[in-house]
Amino acid sequence: MDRLIIHGGNRLTGHISVSGAKNAVLPILAACILLDEPVTLHNVPVLMDVRVMIRMLNALGLRAEYCDTNSVTVFPARCLKTMAPYDLVTAMRASFFVAGPILVRKGFAKVSLPGGCAIGARVVDIHLMGFEKMGATVSVEHGFVVLKAEQLVGCPIDLPFPSVGATENLMMAATLANGTTVINNAAREPEVCDLGNFLNTMGANITGLGTPSITIVGQPRLLGNKEYSIMPDRIEAATLLLAGIITGGDLTVKHMNPQDLTAFLACLKKMAVIVDVGNHSVRVQSSGQFSACQFETQPYPGFPTDIQAQLMAVLTVANGVSIVRETIFEKRFMHVNELQRMGAVIGVRSGEAVIEGVSHLSGADVRMTDLRAGAALVIAGLAATGTTVVHGLQHLSRGYENLIGKLCDLGAKIEPI
Repeated sequence: MDRLIIHGGNRLTGHISVSGAKNAVLPILAACILLDEPVTLHNVPVLMDVRVMIRMLNALGLRAEYCDTNSVTVFPARCLKTMAPYDLVTAMRASFFVAGPILVRKGFAKVSLPGGCAIGARVVDIHLMGFEKMGATVSVEHGFVVLKAEQLVGCPIDLPFPSVGATENLMMAATLANGTTVINNAAREPEVCDLGNFLNTMGANITGLGTPSITIVGQPRLLGNKEYSIMPDRIEAATLLLAGIITGGDLTVKHMNPQDLTAFLACLKKMAVIVDVGNHSVRVQSSGQFSACQFETQPYPGFPTDIQAQLMAVLTVANGVSIVRETIFEKRFMHVNELQRMGAVIGVRSGEAVIEGVSHLSGADVRMTDLRAGAALVIAGLAATGTTVVHGLQHLSRGYENLIGKLCDLGAKIEPI
């Protein structure tokens, strides 16, 4: 697909299920490098980023293949390669997750610097600091990070920021390190817990998941020969709920974990949206009239940065003035210019956006700049008067499995071109 044509003004109703979590499956696939036996992963979303990570594993000498639409089996490498291909690491920043597993298994890893990203720099300095604490020597040569260690040794690691990627990379490396590693100021995101639960299922010894201090007791080996199901995607769940709200819909999202979205659901209630939370589902009922709100993105359990753009799209037609503060990524307001093309009234100043709600948005030609910004533009198009044409769909396929099909099943009128 090259672009979408969205005919706005259609109310979304019904029930829909979410797919497996993109942000959980990518590090879990990388963690398969640590295993001595095959493993089968279920609830794997069909995404471009997942396919890139599967290509990465195959390039490193493992054998990863789909055994059905949403299940992948990974077989261990007979001879694990130590250099991650440049084109795959630069195609997807999450490919840097292979650094820790390769290093602890082979004592050497050469991985391309992932560089920046459309929404801001995602530096790997915190990852490298942790590897050095565990005894690795780190150098940067010609755009590659070179890691060397005869044996990684467990130790206390104090992270300067609760980085999700650094927590996950260091946790993977520590599972086979000599001794005990304690990661302080660790990320608490549900996806970090899912990786930890996967590793424990494979024989690791990890405690403290979901807390700021994670303890990993190194093991001689991780076996595998098991199956594991990826957690539901909380970002997709929130995106679908917001699509229902902006269209004045009555929508139930199933097969999700509401406790993973506590801060987000609290915002919805402040907006005077009717929210019914079940054990594994959330129902929203909206008249299309809702209140403005204020929120600030924060590490978990705070409001997720990955939902900021989508909620901002909804707030463009809220009653009153909303204030959004972005504290995680410095360039995560690039969707603002595109929303303004649709009639949104938004002012941006040093990490803060002020949104004055308007009576309606108007369809326009807009372009996705990144994954979540793309979802925000689709949400805006669903409620806009007239027709919205969204360009740059390659971003959307990176993180949402069949989002357009799911929205159409709920009543949206979208034509992929």
